[in-house]
Amino acid sequence: MASFQFKERFNAAERWILSNPNPPEKWPWTWLYKAGRITYAVARDILSGQLTLHAMSLVYTTLLSIVPLLALSFSVLKAMGVHERIEPFLYQFFQPLGEQGTEVAEQILSFVDNMKVGVLGSVGLAMLVYTVIALVQKIERSFNMIWRVPEMRSLAQRFSNYLSVIMIGPLLMVSAIGITATILSSAFVQRLVEIEPFGTAIVSASRMTPFLLVVAAFTFVYIFIPNTRVKLRYAFIGGLIAGVTWQAAGMVFASFVAGSTRYAAIYSSFAIGIILLIWIYINWMILLAGSSISFYLQNPGNVSKGRDVDPSPELQEKVALVLMWRVCKPFSEGRPAPQQETLEHEMRVPGEITRRISDKLIRKGLLNLAGASGDYLVPGRALELIRVGDVLAAVREDEEGVLERLPDVLPPEMYPTVSADQTRTFAELLRPAAPSTAGEPLGEKA
Repeated sequence: MASFQFKERFNAAERWILSNPNPPEKWPWTWLYKAGRITYAVARDILSGQLTLHAMSLVYTTLLSIVPLLALSFSVLKAMGVHERIEPFLYQFFQPLGEQGTEVAEQILSFVDNMKVGVLGSVGLAMLVYTVIALVQKIERSFNMIWRVPEMRSLAQRFSNYLSVIMIGPLLMVSAIGITATILSSAFVQRLVEIEPFGTAIVSASRMTPFLLVVAAFTFVYIFIPNTRVKLRYAFIGGLIAGVTWQAAGMVFASFVAGSTRYAAIYSSFAIGIILLIWIYINWMILLAGSSISFYLQNPGNVSKGRDVDPSPELQEKVALVLMWRVCKPFSEGRPAPQQETLEHEMRVPGEITRRISDKLIRKGLLNLAGASGDYLVPGRALELIRVGDVLAAVREDEEGVLERLPDVLPPEMYPTVSADQTRTFAELLRPAAPSTAGEPLGEKA
């Protein structure tokens, strides 16, 4: 009985989160409602196995690529003599592993020092670059899965964008550290430190610098990696949540490692390897979950019971009609054209469905893209030439030609283009036609 009541309450809460026709309009209820919807969607993605599968794949790729990645990044820093400033971040990453984490970091740095990029040769350098690009490519594929982006960057874009970030990104981080250290050591700031409450605030800010750099790095990754436009405020919120979670996970994991003597007794020297795999997996899960939060903040219509919504024919037709109405109405009244992303938010339907329908209508000439960025929708022809039947026909059309493969076994009266009678049953349609008795001699009966 108790389990049944719990299930009913859970289903009621789920319906309220997903399909509430009257969402809250006052703060803080609006914030709690949005937070509940996003938490539900992220938890659903994790439990469904999508994020965990990609995180496990990235763990394997990271182990293969971490040394070439650091070697390529450190090569620029070594040339400028500032590679020592980036090393503390590597130690900070492995800090939750305890003393063995320091050993792992030192071992990786020794591998990087032994790998001389200049003496690898053309083939070795090409393989090094390929390994690094393959890692970032797999990261992009995971982020594109979260953002429902079907296409990846072109080969030329991958090569130029990835390498520029890998080579220049660490340099920018070192520059940020240097600028921060210069500001904090300036005479003006030192005088402010002696004055309260400025002194406490400056000391706290200096202690928060590593955390702020982590949040900035997460935010940059959420903006740059997906092959789509990500708004800065949503990427920052996702980066902030991921940064806080990363710090908390580091403290929890450090306590776990401190009490894992039994694992060391069981696995012996393999224990550090297993713990390292778990820690890398947790980091990738946090990074992907933060990206998922940014996605649902920017696309609230994608919060649904399942990650992939089944676009039923009824849903597609209704979306097409509502979309055309929302575009044609302001056009007829002389108002500005609506933005496609704004329409998707207002319709509260998953973005991939509305985008698929709008693409069909654009291909049929019923809608057109407008604006400097091509993200506004206007009617594709005069309103007098757009019929409701044209919109429905555009949505129903089989553009891939799969319909032609069906065997021609249906009687003509079953096609809606021939007969609109949908009340006939299959028993009536399959019943053999009675033989005609017209003109038969009466004597031949019986």
